[in-house]
Amino acid sequence: MAKLGNVRVGDTNPVRVMGILNTSPESFYKKSINTSKTQIKNVVKQMEDDGADFIDIGGMSTAPYLSTVVSEKIESKRILNAISIIQNSSNLPISVDTCRSSVAQTALESGAEIINDISGLKYDEKMQNIISKYSPSLILCAFSKKTISSNYVETKKLLQESIRIAKKSNISSKKIVVDPAIGFFRKKGKGPFFTKITSDWLKRDLTIIQKLKSIKQNYPVLISVSNKSFIGNILGKDEPSDRLFGSVAAEAISVINGADIIRTHNIQASKDAIRIASKLKP
Repeated sequence: MAKLGNVRVGDTNPVRVMGILNTSPESFYKKSINTSKTQIKNVVKQMEDDGADFIDIGGMSTAPYLSTVVSEKIESKRILNAISIIQNSSNLPISVDTCRSSVAQTALESGAEIINDISGLKYDEKMQNIISKYSPSLILCAFSKKTISSNYVETKKLLQESIRIAKKSNISSKKIVVDPAIGFFRKKGKGPFFTKITSDWLKRDLTIIQKLKSIKQNYPVLISVSNKSFIGNILGKDEPSDRLFGSVAAEAISVINGADIIRTHNIQASKDAIRIASKLKP
Protein backbone atom coordinates (compact mmCIF):
# COMPACT_ATOMS: atom_id res chain seq x y z
CA MET A 1 0.00 0.00 0.00
CA ALA A 2 1.20 3.50 -0.79
CA LYS A 3 -0.06 7.06 -0.71
CA LEU A 4 -0.27 9.67 -3.41
CA GLY A 5 -0.64 12.86 -1.44
CA ASN A 6 -3.03 11.89 1.34
CA VAL A 7 -4.87 9.23 -0.71
CA ARG A 8 -4.18 5.55 -0.09
CA VAL A 9 -3.56 3.56 -3.26
CA GLY A 10 -2.96 -0.10 -4.05
CA ASP A 11 -3.62 -3.29 -2.08
CA THR A 12 -7.28 -3.50 -1.05
CA ASN A 13 -8.02 0.18 -1.63
CA PRO A 14 -10.46 1.07 -4.41
CA VAL A 15 -9.06 1.81 -7.84
CA ARG A 16 -8.40 5.55 -7.85
CA VAL A 17 -8.98 8.06 -10.63
CA MET A 18 -6.59 10.84 -11.64
CA GLY A 19 -8.10 13.63 -13.72
CA ILE A 20 -5.95 15.16 -16.46
CA LEU A 21 -5.84 18.95 -16.60
CA ASN A 22 -4.00 20.14 -19.71
CA THR A 23 -2.98 23.80 -19.64
CA SER A 24 -0.83 23.44 -22.76
CA PRO A 25 -2.43 24.61 -26.03
CA GLU A 26 -0.08 22.21 -27.84
CA SER A 27 -1.75 19.12 -26.34
CA PHE A 28 -2.69 16.27 -28.68
CA TYR A 29 -6.26 16.17 -27.32
CA LYS A 30 -7.68 19.61 -28.01
CA LYS A 31 -10.91 19.08 -26.06
CA SER A 32 -8.88 18.65 -22.86
CA ILE A 33 -7.12 22.03 -23.06
CA ASN A 34 -8.09 24.54 -20.37
CA THR A 35 -6.18 27.79 -20.06
CA SER A 36 -8.46 30.48 -18.61
CA LYS A 37 -9.31 30.85 -14.93
CA THR A 38 -12.99 30.10 -15.60
CA GLN A 39 -12.21 27.02 -17.70
CA ILE A 40 -9.82 25.57 -15.14
CA LYS A 41 -12.15 26.28 -12.21
CA ASN A 42 -15.14 24.73 -13.97
CA VAL A 43 -13.36 21.62 -15.20
CA VAL A 44 -11.79 20.95 -11.79
CA LYS A 45 -15.16 21.35 -10.08
CA GLN A 46 -16.65 18.91 -12.61
CA MET A 47 -13.84 16.42 -12.04
CA GLU A 48 -14.37 16.61 -8.29
CA ASP A 49 -18.13 16.17 -8.67
CA ASP A 50 -17.55 13.18 -10.97
CA GLY A 51 -15.36 11.47 -8.36
CA ALA A 52 -11.73 12.24 -9.21
CA ASP A 53 -9.23 11.48 -6.44
CA PHE A 54 -6.42 13.72 -7.78
CA ILE A 55 -5.80 16.37 -10.44
CA ASP A 56 -2.72 15.99 -12.65
CA ILE A 57 -1.62 19.30 -14.20
CA GLY A 58 0.33 19.35 -17.44
CA GLY A 59 2.01 22.55 -18.61
CA MET A 60 3.72 21.10 -21.67
CA SER A 61 2.60 18.37 -24.05
CA THR A 62 4.98 15.42 -24.20
CA ALA A 63 3.28 13.41 -26.95
CA PRO A 64 6.19 11.71 -28.77
CA TYR A 65 4.86 12.46 -32.25
CA LEU A 66 4.52 16.22 -31.65
CA SER A 67 7.14 18.96 -31.49
CA THR A 68 5.83 20.72 -28.40
CA VAL A 69 8.76 21.67 -26.16
CA VAL A 70 8.26 25.03 -24.44
CA SER A 71 10.58 26.89 -22.07
CA GLU A 72 10.67 25.94 -18.41
CA LYS A 73 9.48 29.46 -17.62
CA ILE A 74 6.33 29.00 -19.70
CA GLU A 75 5.69 25.50 -18.31
CA SER A 76 6.07 26.77 -14.73
CA LYS A 77 3.82 29.78 -15.34
CA ARG A 78 1.02 27.60 -16.70
CA ILE A 79 1.28 25.13 -13.84
CA LEU A 80 1.51 27.73 -11.07
CA ASN A 81 -1.55 29.50 -12.46
CA ALA A 82 -3.51 26.23 -12.41
CA ILE A 83 -2.33 25.33 -8.90
CA SER A 84 -3.56 28.66 -7.56
CA ILE A 85 -6.97 28.28 -9.19
CA ILE A 86 -7.37 24.67 -7.97
CA GLN A 87 -6.39 25.56 -4.41
CA ASN A 88 -9.11 28.21 -4.34
CA SER A 89 -11.81 25.90 -5.66
CA SER A 90 -10.99 22.33 -4.63
CA ASN A 91 -9.38 20.18 -1.95
CA LEU A 92 -8.14 17.50 -4.33
CA PRO A 93 -4.44 16.58 -4.10
CA ILE A 94 -2.44 18.17 -6.90
CA SER A 95 -0.05 16.23 -9.11
CA VAL A 96 2.27 17.93 -11.61
CA ASP A 97 3.25 16.21 -14.82
CA THR A 98 6.84 17.36 -15.42
CA CYS A 99 10.32 15.92 -15.81
CA ARG A 100 12.12 19.25 -15.35
CA SER A 101 13.51 20.07 -11.92
CA SER A 102 12.91 23.84 -11.89
CA VAL A 103 9.26 23.29 -12.79
CA ALA A 104 8.91 20.62 -10.10
CA GLN A 105 10.49 22.88 -7.50
CA THR A 106 8.19 25.83 -8.11
CA ALA A 107 5.18 23.51 -8.13
CA LEU A 108 6.13 21.83 -4.85
CA GLU A 109 6.83 25.19 -3.22
CA SER A 110 3.33 26.25 -4.26
CA GLY A 111 1.57 23.26 -2.73
CA ALA A 112 1.68 20.39 -5.23
CA GLU A 113 2.01 17.05 -3.46
CA ILE A 114 2.82 14.65 -6.30
CA ILE A 115 5.39 14.71 -9.11
CA ASN A 116 4.47 12.67 -12.17
CA ASP A 117 7.79 12.31 -14.01
CA ILE A 118 7.43 10.66 -17.43
CA SER A 119 11.19 10.10 -17.48
CA GLY A 120 11.23 8.27 -14.16
CA LEU A 121 13.73 10.86 -12.77
CA LYS A 122 16.16 10.22 -15.65
CA TYR A 123 15.72 13.27 -17.90
CA ASP A 124 16.93 15.98 -15.51
CA GLU A 125 19.65 14.96 -13.05
CA LYS A 126 18.75 17.86 -10.76
CA MET A 127 15.32 16.31 -10.18
CA GLN A 128 16.91 13.99 -7.61
CA ASN A 129 17.92 16.97 -5.46
CA ILE A 130 14.44 18.48 -5.68
CA ILE A 131 12.58 15.36 -4.64
CA SER A 132 15.10 14.74 -1.86
CA LYS A 133 14.45 18.24 -0.51
CA TYR A 134 10.66 18.25 -0.76
CA SER A 135 9.88 14.52 -0.44
CA PRO A 136 6.75 14.43 -2.64
CA SER A 137 4.81 11.37 -3.67
CA LEU A 138 6.08 10.11 -7.02
CA ILE A 139 4.72 8.55 -10.18
CA LEU A 140 7.67 6.97 -11.95
CA CYS A 141 7.29 6.17 -15.64
CA ALA A 142 9.37 3.67 -17.59
CA PHE A 143 11.94 5.57 -19.66
CA SER A 144 15.33 5.12 -21.29
CA LYS A 145 17.64 7.57 -23.06
CA LYS A 146 19.04 4.62 -25.00
CA THR A 147 17.35 2.63 -27.78
CA ILE A 148 16.00 -0.65 -26.42
CA SER A 149 14.19 -3.74 -27.71
CA SER A 150 11.29 -3.13 -25.33
CA ASN A 151 9.69 -6.34 -24.23
CA TYR A 152 7.86 -6.19 -20.92
CA VAL A 153 10.96 -7.41 -19.05
CA GLU A 154 12.81 -4.30 -20.28
CA THR A 155 9.98 -2.16 -18.94
CA LYS A 156 10.34 -3.79 -15.52
CA LYS A 157 14.09 -3.07 -15.56
CA LEU A 158 13.54 0.58 -16.44
CA LEU A 159 11.06 0.97 -13.59
CA GLN A 160 13.49 -0.71 -11.19
CA GLU A 161 16.15 1.83 -12.20
CA SER A 162 13.80 4.71 -11.40
CA ILE A 163 12.80 3.17 -8.07
CA ARG A 164 16.49 2.96 -7.13
CA ILE A 165 16.98 6.64 -8.02
CA ALA A 166 13.99 7.59 -5.86
CA LYS A 167 15.24 5.57 -2.91
CA LYS A 168 18.71 7.14 -3.21
CA SER A 169 16.89 10.45 -2.92
CA ASN A 170 15.36 9.26 0.37
CA ILE A 171 11.84 8.73 -0.96
CA SER A 172 9.93 6.07 0.95
CA SER A 173 8.61 3.06 -0.96
CA LYS A 174 5.20 4.06 0.36
CA LYS A 175 5.31 7.23 -1.74
CA ILE A 176 6.05 5.50 -5.05
CA VAL A 177 3.67 4.51 -7.84
CA VAL A 178 4.90 3.04 -11.15
CA ASP A 179 3.63 3.73 -14.67
CA PRO A 180 4.69 1.55 -17.65
CA ALA A 181 4.34 4.56 -19.97
CA ILE A 182 1.75 3.52 -22.53
CA GLY A 183 2.28 5.58 -25.69
CA PHE A 184 5.82 6.69 -24.89
CA PHE A 185 7.76 3.85 -26.54
CA ARG A 186 8.22 4.60 -30.24
CA LYS A 187 10.51 3.92 -33.18
CA LYS A 188 10.69 7.63 -33.88
CA GLY A 189 9.42 10.90 -32.49
CA LYS A 190 9.72 14.67 -32.61
CA GLY A 191 10.35 15.43 -28.94
CA PRO A 192 12.90 14.23 -26.36
CA PHE A 193 10.43 12.67 -23.94
CA PHE A 194 10.01 9.15 -25.29
CA THR A 195 11.91 5.86 -25.33
CA LYS A 196 13.18 4.78 -28.73
CA ILE A 197 12.55 1.10 -29.44
CA THR A 198 13.41 -1.36 -32.19
CA SER A 199 10.21 -3.38 -31.82
CA ASP A 200 6.61 -2.60 -32.76
CA TRP A 201 5.19 0.06 -30.42
CA LEU A 202 1.58 -1.10 -30.73
CA LYS A 203 2.45 -4.66 -29.78
CA ARG A 204 4.54 -3.33 -26.90
CA ASP A 205 1.66 -1.30 -25.43
CA LEU A 206 -0.82 -4.18 -25.74
CA THR A 207 1.60 -6.63 -24.12
CA ILE A 208 2.17 -4.28 -21.18
CA ILE A 209 -1.57 -4.00 -20.49
CA GLN A 210 -1.89 -7.79 -20.69
CA LYS A 211 1.00 -8.30 -18.24
CA LEU A 212 0.31 -5.53 -15.73
CA LYS A 213 0.48 -7.83 -12.72
CA SER A 214 4.04 -8.72 -13.66
CA ILE A 215 4.97 -5.04 -14.12
CA LYS A 216 3.82 -3.99 -10.64
CA GLN A 217 6.75 -5.35 -8.59
CA ASN A 218 4.87 -4.75 -5.30
CA TYR A 219 4.18 -1.10 -6.15
CA PRO A 220 0.81 0.35 -7.10
CA VAL A 221 0.56 0.82 -10.84
CA LEU A 222 -0.97 3.76 -12.68
CA ILE A 223 -2.24 3.35 -16.22
CA SER A 224 -2.83 6.24 -18.61
CA VAL A 225 -4.46 5.08 -21.84
CA SER A 226 -7.09 7.79 -22.29
CA ASN A 227 -7.51 8.67 -26.00
CA LYS A 228 -4.03 7.41 -26.87
CA SER A 229 -2.62 6.35 -30.22
CA PHE A 230 -2.90 2.59 -29.78
CA ILE A 231 -6.66 2.97 -29.37
CA GLY A 232 -6.86 5.10 -32.49
CA ASN A 233 -4.68 2.60 -34.34
CA ILE A 234 -6.87 -0.38 -33.44
CA LEU A 235 -10.16 1.42 -34.10
CA GLY A 236 -9.02 3.39 -37.14
CA LYS A 237 -9.88 6.68 -35.42
CA ASP A 238 -7.43 9.48 -36.11
CA GLU A 239 -9.18 12.05 -33.92
CA PRO A 240 -8.53 11.60 -30.17
CA SER A 241 -12.05 12.91 -29.46
CA ASP A 242 -13.46 9.81 -31.21
CA ARG A 243 -11.70 7.37 -28.86
CA LEU A 244 -13.88 7.55 -25.75
CA PHE A 245 -15.40 4.07 -25.96
CA GLY A 246 -12.04 2.50 -26.80
CA SER A 247 -10.44 4.33 -23.88
CA VAL A 248 -13.07 3.11 -21.44
CA ALA A 249 -12.69 -0.47 -22.68
CA ALA A 250 -8.90 -0.33 -22.28
CA GLU A 251 -9.26 1.16 -18.79
CA ALA A 252 -11.67 -1.56 -17.69
CA ILE A 253 -9.32 -4.29 -18.94
CA SER A 254 -6.39 -2.55 -17.22
CA VAL A 255 -8.29 -2.67 -13.93
CA ILE A 256 -9.05 -6.37 -14.36
CA ASN A 257 -5.33 -6.91 -15.09
CA GLY A 258 -4.22 -5.10 -11.93
CA ALA A 259 -4.21 -1.31 -12.40
CA ASP A 260 -4.56 0.63 -9.13
CA ILE A 261 -4.96 4.12 -10.58
CA ILE A 262 -6.50 5.22 -13.87
CA ARG A 263 -5.34 8.56 -15.26
CA THR A 264 -8.01 9.86 -17.59
CA HIS A 265 -9.63 12.76 -19.43
CA ASN A 266 -13.09 11.22 -18.92
CA ILE A 267 -13.75 10.97 -15.17
CA GLN A 268 -17.41 9.98 -15.18
CA ALA A 269 -17.14 7.38 -17.94
CA SER A 270 -13.95 5.96 -16.45
CA LYS A 271 -15.48 5.74 -12.97
CA ASP A 272 -18.39 3.67 -14.32
CA ALA A 273 -16.02 1.36 -16.17
CA ILE A 274 -13.81 0.97 -13.10
CA ARG A 275 -16.77 0.12 -10.90
CA ILE A 276 -17.88 -2.68 -13.22
CA ALA A 277 -14.36 -3.96 -13.85
CA SER A 278 -13.62 -4.04 -10.11
CA LYS A 279 -16.64 -6.30 -9.58
CA LEU A 280 -15.49 -8.63 -12.35
CA LYS A 281 -11.88 -9.00 -11.23
CA PRO A 282 -11.05 -12.67 -10.57
